Amino acid sequence: MRIRSFWNELSLVALLGISCWGCKVSSVPSDGAVSSTGGSVGSGGASGSGGSTGAGGARTCTGVPTTTSGATGGPCDIYADDGGPCIAAHSTARALYAAYNGPLYQVKKTDGTTMDIGVLAPGGFANSADQDSFCGVSACTISMIYDQSGGGNHLTHSPAGGAKTTPDNEANAKSAPATFSGHAVYGVHIVAGVGYRNNSACGTATGDNPETEYMVVAGTPFNNGCCFDYGNMETTSRDDGEGTMEAVYFGNCTIWGKGADTGPWVMGDLENGLWAGNVSPYNNNLPLTYAYVTGMVKGDAAGTNHWTIKSGNAQSGTLTTPFSGQRPSTRYIPMRKEGAIGLGTGGDNTSTATGNWFEGVMTTKYSSDAADDKVQANIVAAYGG
Repeated sequence: MRIRSFWNELSLVALLGISCWGCKVSSVPSDGAVSSTGGSVGSGGASGSGGSTGAGGARTCTGVPTTTSGATGGPCDIYADDGGPCIAAHSTARALYAAYNGPLYQVKKTDGTTMDIGVLAPGGFANSADQDSFCGVSACTISMIYDQSGGGNHLTHSPAGGAKTTPDNEANAKSAPATFSGHAVYGVHIVAGVGYRNNSACGTATGDNPETEYMVVAGTPFNNGCCFDYGNMETTSRDDGEGTMEAVYFGNCTIWGKGADTGPWVMGDLENGLWAGNVSPYNNNLPLTYAYVTGMVKGDAAGTNHWTIKSGNAQSGTLTTPFSGQRPSTRYIPMRKEGAIGLGTGGDNTSTATGNWFEGVMTTKYSSDAADDKVQANIVAAYGG
């Protein structure tokens, strides 16, 4: 999303120890070791109307994770069973595959030293005690969120963009503590000036092609700033027009569109529009007051002019579908998704949002309702315990 703000005039202090925000990272072995290959960010090329990939989205994926079928699987195992494997799987709270035993995220001290935070056991929660031991009383930031899918679509702090012309900061690693199923974990605390991105992601949906994406966030804090998003964004970090992004949003921003009452709502950020449905206000999209929220946005197959919003309580119950229908206007037909992955900002790096984020995944299939229901049940089992 684009919104003119004081970030156009105000430069933030650069983060310590970051010399190249987009230096590529190789595949992540199970022991958590990471080697930098030094590749540069793609230039972002134009999005095609029928699913072509811009230069920023052409990188070859580095591997395929081990998946586990059936009730014992994680969210990405479930979507793989549904025929739409995750092409991105990010979380600072837990593994999103039953067999995943690698790092979830990396923390960094002000002296530049880093530590990978892994899981307590394959498929388990984050080993937050390692973060506590490493950071101690020192300041620590989350310097990388690893992609568990095997594609190497890791997230580091966002580069400068069209709305905020300086790179974003990393999140304070200690600012979003939570306990789920008896396990202490940390989320990603988004505030103004904090955001993450990968403009050269591999395997993501482009053009009018389908995708499913969800995130789990805290119900508070939230604000009306743009934009507490997770999902598909422009490879250019610029506003490339309606339909060039498709991301999940949570908050009560009403600049472009709104749901019922005063929010907050799960909405779709489709660029130059936060949409609670295909008109505004869309009164079937009700405010969400849960402690933790599941938000989902799905784009259907190319040429169908159909998309869906789902939402629910991440700690109990099932998903609801406040909207499933046509795109808001002809300016979104066809979609022109570019395939970058972002967290905590709008597509052009507008960075005035607030929120606490814990996990999110992306696929390149419009998933079945049955799979979505199983994923929600898996989320509830983890976050509601």
